[in-house]
Amino acid sequence: MSDAGGVGRTNAVLSKLSLIGDLLMLQLVFLVCSVGIVTLYPAAFALQRVLPEALAQEHPALLRRFWRQFKWAFGRYWAAGLGLYAGSIALAFGLLFWASTDGPIRIVALAILIPLTGMIIGLYLSTLAVLPDAPQDSTPRSLFRSANLFLLRRSLGVAGGVIGLLTWFALLSRLPTLFVIGSGLVPALLAYWISRTTDKRPKNDSGDVSI
Repeated sequence: MSDAGGVGRTNAVLSKLSLIGDLLMLQLVFLVCSVGIVTLYPAAFALQRVLPEALAQEHPALLRRFWRQFKWAFGRYWAAGLGLYAGSIALAFGLLFWASTDGPIRIVALAILIPLTGMIIGLYLSTLAVLPDAPQDSTPRSLFRSANLFLLRRSLGVAGGVIGLLTWFALLSRLPTLFVIGSGLVPALLAYWISRTTDKRPKNDSGDVSI
């Protein structure tokens, strides 16, 4: 019995180490593919498509599948990714600019930009969350619709993901070396977690109750 238990624990440890190795390998490939601005978001999309199989340890050829998904994402979403990158830079510049200024206009600008930033981050996480189930013939428009619907249905989970991602950004500002380990994995894992959560809301009975 003790030998069987020891073998079971050894297999469990090896399985966890294999999972960590697969995730780090995907992170490294993501870093290589995201060097170019045009390839940043296709690389993130490819990582998200492969992540469920990596976590479930179901697909042995993860690297080959990543490249296949990267080609698919680049062919369909490179233009949308480039626009998203430009918008992200403009939004970050606006936040830094108004945060460093004085006067009442600063409060008004930040009151607009901060919620807008949270909404955009939430929509991005929602996009990542629906990507694994996106059909092969999906388009940027259909993906946006699916992400928007997901955001409306899983608003609480997405809000938690936004807080988690902002916390990650704050941690990166203190420890920039963590960028190499989690720049792609952290958003991907947060989106995967969001896709597994459900918003439990009480259902109102619309029927009339008579005594």
